[in-house]
Amino acid sequence: MRLLIGLMTAGMVAFSAPANAQETINLTVASSHPTVIPWIGMIKSHFMARTDEILAEKGNYRIEWNEAFGGQLYKANATLSSVEEGITDIGWVFSFLEAAKLPLSQASSYAPFATANPPAQLEVMADLLENNEAFKKEWEQYNLKVLGLTSTDMYDIYTKKPLAGIDDVDGMKLSAPGVLGTWLRGTGANAVDGALTTFYTDIQTGVSDGVLSLALGALPTKIYEVAPYINRFDAGVAFSGAVAINRDSWDGLPEEVQQAMIEAGEYYTEAHGKDLVERHEFALNKMVELGASQETPVQIIEMPQEQREAWVSKLPDLAGEWADELEKQGQPARAFLSAYMDGLRARGETPIRDWDK
Repeated sequence: MRLLIGLMTAGMVAFSAPANAQETINLTVASSHPTVIPWIGMIKSHFMARTDEILAEKGNYRIEWNEAFGGQLYKANATLSSVEEGITDIGWVFSFLEAAKLPLSQASSYAPFATANPPAQLEVMADLLENNEAFKKEWEQYNLKVLGLTSTDMYDIYTKKPLAGIDDVDGMKLSAPGVLGTWLRGTGANAVDGALTTFYTDIQTGVSDGVLSLALGALPTKIYEVAPYINRFDAGVAFSGAVAINRDSWDGLPEEVQQAMIEAGEYYTEAHGKDLVERHEFALNKMVELGASQETPVQIIEMPQEQREAWVSKLPDLAGEWADELEKQGQPARAFLSAYMDGLRARGETPIRDWDK
């Protein structure tokens, strides 16, 4: 009788359990920057949402996202180490501020005015990450897996006083993010290291007279309030980093979840590139609109092509110096620079200066 009851109970348990119980996976996703910064907000609206959408199609897994955006876990100077060490499972790695650890990733930063086309640049960087062993190793050696790539929209100079041309920055203190301070070499301007999270205060307190920044970052951080003159040089775009996951976290995920994230990462990268193009003009116009009633109204000062060329002509051989220094350290920088520039030209881009020649 006991045996019969036992068999009946076991049968009831087996019958009541769902055939394919959905597994919940807990992951932390974080960033140093707030979600009002477009490429950070898109981690949630595109990468995370697309991952959820793909997983929901089969229903085997769901992710419980623990969100820690906006510097809740770490600041801009610790984006790489925080993913590497597992402080967060997934995070945006800000490569501008990691020149020592991610040297090849700085190639576009030492080749300004090479392209103003974010989607094309992202295509080139994605191709290099897949097929250039040195570049792939550069990222993977820090215990992480790259899921999506980020670029910038075009860079301009935001100042307290209007500029007539690039010559006017001589003697000025201009904030710039990490390695992009090199774009000011030869101009007479003094670069002040910073990030979108510090630019407003730096200008407000007189640490700097303005900033070399991008419209999609300047709009949400309201830089136009303290630097109302947008001197539009269209200095080009630069590779800025990646959405990455800690390798130990990655290895612990089911293959189905990994594949969903790979697809979501590709979707994020493509959408981000298009967003940079579409929202650049919108952001510039929006700053003019929002700043119309402030004490000094926001004004866009269009710089002609000859001023862009004048700026480029002032610059030393940034890419050559960068490549020479890395070659001494055993890095294949010249080959990587050529691959980057060739990739742009193959996609129809015409750099103002051929930095690899």
